[in-house]
Amino acid sequence: MGKWICGICGYVYDEEKEGKAFAGLPDGWVCPLCGADKSQFAPEKKEEKAAAAPAREHRDVRIDSALQLSAVCSNLARGCEKQYQEKEAALYRELAEYFAAAAPEAPDEGLGGLIARLRRDLDEGYPALRESAQTVSDRGTQRICVWGEKVTRMLLSLLERYEREGEDFLKNTQVWICTVCGFLTVGDRPPELCPVCKVPSWKFEAVEGRR
Repeated sequence: MGKWICGICGYVYDEEKEGKAFAGLPDGWVCPLCGADKSQFAPEKKEEKAAAAPAREHRDVRIDSALQLSAVCSNLARGCEKQYQEKEAALYRELAEYFAAAAPEAPDEGLGGLIARLRRDLDEGYPALRESAQTVSDRGTQRICVWGEKVTRMLLSLLERYEREGEDFLKNTQVWICTVCGFLTVGDRPPELCPVCKVPSWKFEAVEGRR
């Protein structure tokens, strides 16, 4: 018997207390706190004496498109909003909209292509960005990595469930988004606190206009 940890909100599934092995939970089981899929859980790691990390080659993380600039400005706007800097947030949102409008239209890769991109971000993009931020002791970017990775994991979880269940997954329910960090969740109402950035439920907005 062991413990399994949600990689998004930190919820702990204790097999001993629950009286059931995590592997024995049905495929449709989700985190009771944030709604993440089973795939976002990992077994608890026992603390071990940390060995010296091998030296790794530093890799620059470059921004080379208008759409990436738009995403960066959008994240900065959310960070300003979190600090109640509304004037600065509005300026970053304006920049995000400008760069988004200047970006060429992306090809439609379908649901499978989007899922593949999110997995690549988690496997390659965030580790590279985190490594670069740690190299230069950029605490702000490291925090963005923590938030961004959790939000991306949740989005991947929701898309994988939608891929399995189809339209039934969204039937008679509502999609909610945290306006501060971008966390997405599905349910009759938003969570009392955002599992990622901890803002209250009134910071969530219902996602309208779904097809």
